[in-house]
Amino acid sequence: MANLIEKLFSSPIFTWWNSATFGTRLYTARKGVKVGEDKEGNVYYREKDGKRRWVIYKNGPIEASRVPAEWHGWLHYTVDTPPSEQPLPTKSWEKDHVPNLTGTAGAYVPPGSQRAGGQRAASSSDYEAWKP
Repeated sequence: MANLIEKLFSSPIFTWWNSATFGTRLYTARKGVKVGEDKEGNVYYREKDGKRRWVIYKNGPIEASRVPAEWHGWLHYTVDTPPSEQPLPTKSWEKDHVPNLTGTAGAYVPPGSQRAGGQRAASSSDYEAWKP
């Protein structure tokens, strides 16, 4: 019985952190117009009258850093035309979008940190502790 309750309350009907809630899916079905999709599979919508814009994440954590820069600009009304209709020009030196991995196993660990199990390299500005 406890397993059934745990499964029920971890479903998207009750939680927003797993996926879009039932209310968001219903609102999207009634008033949403699909505008486009990014490389990760996130789908972008706007209201039929164009007043509101939102994203439905494909899977994984609901995390704003998973939205690429071009779609972020459209979501925040910086750009009027969505990237699906008019892609932003890219420079040769630009890197692909990477979401924020802080707090996950993929987070950056600098060399010498305790999490990496190493020692910090000696520095010329190291000090000697005062001894009385």
